[in-house]
Amino acid sequence: MSSGLPSGWSSKVSSKTGRTYYVNDVTKETQWEVPTHPATGDGGHGRGGTVRCLHLLVKHRGSRRPSSWKEQTVTRSQEEAEAMVKEFRRRIVSGEASFEQLAELESHCNSAKRGGDLGAFGRGQMQPPFEEAAFALQVGEISDLVYTDSGVHIIKRVA
Repeated sequence: MSSGLPSGWSSKVSSKTGRTYYVNDVTKETQWEVPTHPATGDGGHGRGGTVRCLHLLVKHRGSRRPSSWKEQTVTRSQEEAEAMVKEFRRRIVSGEASFEQLAELESHCNSAKRGGDLGAFGRGQMQPPFEEAAFALQVGEISDLVYTDSGVHIIKRVA
């Protein structure tokens, strides 16, 4: 175990890039970012751990980067983005569409290509409101609207 790392973490050097990466010795998951919390295998219910989520993002003109693969210049208001995300959530919850389908068609994030899949992430890797919502969800649960500097999201926890 490397000195200075929280318990349950070790560091290794990538043979391809020469960069140091970190291994959660409990879950065997890896990350480039230096861990800040002890490693756990609790699925994110403690301070450590990871979650895996899908998300659907709609940007608005007040977003930190009001452009995306979907729209070169986003001109909608935050209220219009909220209304869109509420309708997407309604369609998912009613069974009219799957989360993955709508994320692929409607999300302004590049993860749209993967049905909104962000992969596994730990604490400190996402904007605080997003992280708080993601870690509070149970597997299979869909969040209410989540507001970040990027725009308006809904999140589905898948692991």
